[in-house]
Parts: sequence; structure tokens; C-alpha cells
Amino acid sequence: MRKGFFIQVYGRVQGVGFRYGAMQKAHQLGVTGYIHNKVNGSVYIEAEGEHEALASFLDWCKEGPSGARVQDVQWGEVPLSNYKSFSVRG
Repeated sequence: MRKGFFIQVYGRVQGVGFRYGAMQKAHQLGVTGYIHNKVNGSVYIEAEGEHEALASFLDWCKEGPSGARVQDVQWGEVPLSNYKSFSVRG
């Protein structure tokens, strides 16, 4: 059963390849949605997929790519938007 999550990641997550790493991980897991940088220095993600895929994606977000220093991750369920792919926005 597909679910939708919002994920907000705080720490050193901009300028370290986080968005493109997340996109690559999403493609590997079959997760759809989008990611974008926020003005406050965090990244915001909306992700949709099967429960196990979303759990794996969330675990990746808690670590990020090698240059990232994740300090906090907030997440929760959101209604499905039926995204067709995973993309990087602004």
C-alpha cells in the first residue's frame, strides 16, 4: 500500500549533494516525489512509495551523503499526490 511522507532534514544539508543523492536513492527504491532547499538551510521532501521503500528512504535521509551532517529529521504522513517520478526542485 502506497503512502506519502513529508520529510524535513536539518543540519549541513545544502551544498553537499543531498538533493541529488536523495534523488538517486529514491530512484533505486522506486520512491516518487520531490526535494528542494528551504531558505532556512534545511531540505524539504515529499516522498511516496511502499512502506518498506519509504522506511529505507527515511533511513538514508537520516544520514545523507558523505559531506552532510544531519542534525534532525522531522517527518509525517501526508495525502498521496500520485507523483510520477522523483525530482529536484529549486
